[in-house]
Amino acid sequence: MKNKAYLEKKLKQIDGRSYKQYKGIRGSYEFEDYILYIDYVQGDPFASPSKLRVRMPIENAGIDFKYYNKKSKKIALEDFLGRNFSKEIFKNVKGNRGSGKSGLIAIDSGNQEILERTAVKLTKEYVEVRFIAGLPAKGRRILGLQAIEMLFNEVSKLVSNSIVYKNINKSLMMDFLNLAEDQEYLRSQMKSKGLISFVANGAILPRESGISDKPMHGDKVVAFKSPKSMEVEFNLPNKGIVKGMGITKGVTLIVGGGYHGKSTLLNAIERGVYNHIPNDGRELVLTIKDAVKIRAEDGRSVEKVNITPFISNLPHLKSTEEFSTPNASGSTSQATNIMEALEVGTNLLLLDEDTSATNFMIRDGRMQSLVAKDKEPITPFIDRVRELLNEKNVSTILVVGGSGDYFDVSDNVIMMENYRPIEVTQKAKNIAKEFKNIRNNEGLNEFGKVKHRIPLKRSLEIKGRKKKVKTKGLHKILYGKTAIELSYVEQLIDNSQTEAIGCILKYIYKKYLDEKSDLKTIIDKVISDIEKDGLEIISSFNAPSGYLALPRHYEIATAINRLRNLKMK
Repeated sequence: MKNKAYLEKKLKQIDGRSYKQYKGIRGSYEFEDYILYIDYVQGDPFASPSKLRVRMPIENAGIDFKYYNKKSKKIALEDFLGRNFSKEIFKNVKGNRGSGKSGLIAIDSGNQEILERTAVKLTKEYVEVRFIAGLPAKGRRILGLQAIEMLFNEVSKLVSNSIVYKNINKSLMMDFLNLAEDQEYLRSQMKSKGLISFVANGAILPRESGISDKPMHGDKVVAFKSPKSMEVEFNLPNKGIVKGMGITKGVTLIVGGGYHGKSTLLNAIERGVYNHIPNDGRELVLTIKDAVKIRAEDGRSVEKVNITPFISNLPHLKSTEEFSTPNASGSTSQATNIMEALEVGTNLLLLDEDTSATNFMIRDGRMQSLVAKDKEPITPFIDRVRELLNEKNVSTILVVGGSGDYFDVSDNVIMMENYRPIEVTQKAKNIAKEFKNIRNNEGLNEFGKVKHRIPLKRSLEIKGRKKKVKTKGLHKILYGKTAIELSYVEQLIDNSQTEAIGCILKYIYKKYLDEKSDLKTIIDKVISDIEKDGLEIISSFNAPSGYLALPRHYEIATAINRLRNLKMK
């Protein structure tokens, strides 16, 4: 390891030289309170930025172990420190210092959710911050003196102000830690009370805009208030008494007129699988972590999925026990999405009528009279939703605005009126009795088996010399030359999750595709490895990556299932 004086001398020597001379500064350098690692140096000022780390001994940072002695607190504190570092960048970094990305400093600090990330790493020995930097240049000539200003002055300020305990905002830090403790406690209490989702009174569910996930502000924003009949109470370790709407296991309908908040409530529930930051408005909107949002997805590929519970007797004797297609319809894609979620282990399905295939959701009595069941391959969801609950212990929360037939199969009915929930279960049941249903139940009183599939290793082999996996934003992974489209995967929320999924695909190819293990077992093994050795275990980069965030089992499976080269047995 070299000292900072060596780095300063080296930068002065290469000032004005070709940009490629920056490669010579790669290595580790000892500063007064920390070590600076320059792990990767970009090839030119327009290329992907350089990768740097700062590692500070925990005694220098002054962070007591009591603040991160539990996993939930550790994740929250790492998240807080990353956000703190990002705020300090805006305060202390000059920014543009020449051509391309010159002068850039950035960190993966997250959005409204708190995820396990690799941007900040806390151990009993040290705290490490991983970030990217654009090394300064004019054209393709090194600006060595500006690099010194960046790496010595700016980075030192960032580190001192963001991760040294005596300099950080203690109140804000404790908000993160106390909330994390409350969220984990509340999740455990929900389980003991048989709740699948909880929405706290006072929660702000509407978002700022269609392109912003921040909470809406203003006089017209309606805070959530639970119907009295559904209100439950918890005594949290830090916040104390909290009341809100508890949704129990079963089939729950969210109804109401257009633009009254049905989808807004469902969106908050589906995001409740993640913990949120303080002041998000949804920080105490929690949903069991294995809930999966289901929708129609025309055009997706399907490989050997048993969709028989929903679709059978296709024309030309096409098999539905091992259904495959490169171009699924709305109904076959929605049936596939449900069966794939069940295969990986979900206990809660979330659906919105607006994004579902109509013929998959219901066939009314008149259509049944016109088109006989033996001519209709689809058994609609309405005739399977109770079987899913009774046989598979899988609950459903469904937004419905156009089909009162679902009243017959529901346990709870919530009506949204001007963004306020009203419990109308008994009223819905009375209406169902008064206006008798003329449709026939087309279910078979038995849901059937969920078949587990085994991925074939050859189908995940990356063709080509470089064997690269790249992510293109949130919703696309280039697996070699094959694009995996994830645009309709609504609980994939962070680019760094997508980056991690790309790494996981390569990881399982190398380690777990033995043509004996099924998909769920493979993903369980990967998650177990991550829990044991940390998220960076999946990375194949030479340098530690600061841009990975933990995805759930379901989004990992979703990406694998949408790989068009995939072959299963």
